[in-house]
Amino acid sequence: MSAQPVDCAACGVRVFVEKITPPHTSVQWTTGAAAACGEIAPRAAAGEPAARVPHCTALRASIDRAVAEGRVTIAFPE
Repeated sequence: MSAQPVDCAACGVRVFVEKITPPHTSVQWTTGAAAACGEIAPRAAAGEPAARVPHCTALRASIDRAVAEGRVTIAFPE
């Protein structure tokens, strides 16, 4: 299985996603994506390491929508 692109509906950032199982999502951020993310960028600018921000709720919703629409497949759908 290869990573599939997902664009955030809120900010347009593109990431690559692998869904191994319904609860397990692997996200690969593209260069500069964290700096453009509306949730991660302000926290990083305030001094929090971007890698320690657990997730972006808008991106999570975009990934869930992509799965529901069949644009991202789950490798082991239980």
